Amino acid sequence: MKSPVFCLAALMLFVGGAAHGEPLDLSKYRGKVVYLDFWASWCTPCHLSFPWMNDLEQSYGREGLAIVAVDLDRDPHAADSFLAENRGALDIIHDPKGDIARQFNFRDMPTAILIGRDGRIRGTHNGFVTGQEGAYQADVVRLLAEKAP
Repeated sequence: MKSPVFCLAALMLFVGGAAHGEPLDLSKYRGKVVYLDFWASWCTPCHLSFPWMNDLEQSYGREGLAIVAVDLDRDPHAADSFLAENRGALDIIHDPKGDIARQFNFRDMPTAILIGRDGRIRGTHNGFVTGQEGAYQADVVRLLAEKAP
């Protein structure tokens, strides 16, 4: 995936017309590191990533990490059922038509887009592989160590 450059101040993506569809306004995360995760209830690796993301949020949320999980389920009941067991404190956005996901042109589920404090895409985690959690965390910690612009 080529990494387009997005400025958080200007990035406002809208999902319209569908049940659970809602806007994704990343400007409210200005100055934070954003872990933008795309997932669905039917995705087995997504079931593995949620506990890890919840732990990550708990460990680094006070240091400026924001995790935004974008649900790609077309069936809102499947997403709600999954979230009843796995949500934690993560910000959830529903994208049943995939309008937000198409902006990032990814192929693997889950996929996380890492956005630095400067509002620019700084990396991507394609899929979630058990045993790679340390590498994923290191990417986040590296971005958290950078000064806000």
